Amino acid sequence: MAALALAGVVVERNVLTYRRQWVAFLTGFLEPVFYLFSLGIGLGALIGDVTLANGQTVTYAQFMAPAMLAMSAMNGAVFDATYNMFFKLKYMHTFDAMLATPVGPRDIAIGEMLWSLMRAGCYVVGFLVISVAMGLTTSWWAVLALPAATLIGFVFSAVGMAATTWIRNFQDFDYIQMALVPLTLLSGTFFPVDTYPGALRWLVELSPLYHGVVIERALCLGDVSWSLLGNVAVLLAMGAVGLAVTRRRLAALLLK
Repeated sequence: MAALALAGVVVERNVLTYRRQWVAFLTGFLEPVFYLFSLGIGLGALIGDVTLANGQTVTYAQFMAPAMLAMSAMNGAVFDATYNMFFKLKYMHTFDAMLATPVGPRDIAIGEMLWSLMRAGCYVVGFLVISVAMGLTTSWWAVLALPAATLIGFVFSAVGMAATTWIRNFQDFDYIQMALVPLTLLSGTFFPVDTYPGALRWLVELSPLYHGVVIERALCLGDVSWSLLGNVAVLLAMGAVGLAVTRRRLAALLLK
C-alpha cells in the first residue's frame, strides 16, 4: 500500500473517532471568535482606528481579524498535535497498535499531521466566513488565506508533535502553555510589533505565529508584496525541521 494511503488510514481513524465528539472539536474554534467579539468589536470601539506600517488606516476589528484567523489555524493544529497525540502515545498505545499493521512511524507522523491540518482548515474556513460576513475582510486576496493558514497549521502541527515526543506526563503540558500564551499575545496579534523596542521586536519575529499573522493580515487587508515570500520561507523551514524531528523521535520511541 502506498505511503500516502497508509497515512490516510491514520486520518480516517481520527475522523471516525470524532464523529461523536463534535463539541470537543469546536472548542479551539470558539476561542479566537470570542477574542474578536470581546476585544476586536467591544474594546475596539474605545481604541478607534489603527494605522499600519504602510500608512493604511483600519478599524481595530479589521486589524485583529486576520490575526485571529492565524490563531484559528494554530489552535486547530496544536490541540491534536500535543494533547491528543500524547494521550495516544502514552496511555492508549494507539500507535503501538498501528505498528502491528503495515502502518509505520512515517505514516503515523504524516497521518496525524494531515488530520491536524484538516481540523485547522475547518476552523479557518469557519472564521473566514464570520470575518467576511462582518465586513472585516473585503480583499479578494483573502481567497489565499486558507492555503496560508494551512502553512501555519503545518508548522504548529510538526513542531507540536516533535515537542510532544519529549513530554513525560500531563504536568509537562505547562511548558506548552508557557509557549503558547506569549505567542498568542505578543506575535502582532493585538497590537503592531513596531511598538516594541528593537531587541524585543527581534525576538518576536522569531515566532511562527508572527509570520503567519503578517501573511494573513496582508492577504485580508489587500496589502500584498513580494516580502511575504520571506515569511513563507521561514514557515516552510520551521515546519520541515519539525516534521523531520517528529519522524525521527517517533521511530526511536515506537521501535525501541
